Amino acid sequence: MARRPIALVTAAVLFLEAPGIVAINAVMAGFLEAQSMSLDGMDPDAMVAGTWGLGIASGVALALCALVALLAGVRDRRPGRLGRALLIGCAIAHGVLGAVAVALLGWGVFAFLVTVLGLVVLTLVAYGEGYEKGTDAAEEAPAPA
Repeated sequence: MARRPIALVTAAVLFLEAPGIVAINAVMAGFLEAQSMSLDGMDPDAMVAGTWGLGIASGVALALCALVALLAGVRDRRPGRLGRALLIGCAIAHGVLGAVAVALLGWGVFAFLVTVLGLVVLTLVAYGEGYEKGTDAAEEAPAPA
């Protein structure tokens, strides 16, 4: 199995997605600020700040997940416990967002989110529990009698 290319492609996609999610939240914050919208009397400035905060936090989280995948691909070693937890959280977020996106945004966004979900899960599986550098599952399997 080609572990390195999978991890490197995952890292590249996540690195491209990080500024995209920040840009989407910037557009939403701009709409909130321009229209001075509020929900149930909430301060519009607090909503703008919250939208910016969510966008920046999401972008940083995606960049960290991309860095974990990049390091796994470059080193050809499985991520540590914290790195695996970040990638699992990233996969869960993409799955939930994909389920919501299919209803609200359409099949194109759903396909993108599920593709990223698949890449993250494939990276996690490629560097799974039994992975040791330089070994392959096919090499460890006993020959049929």
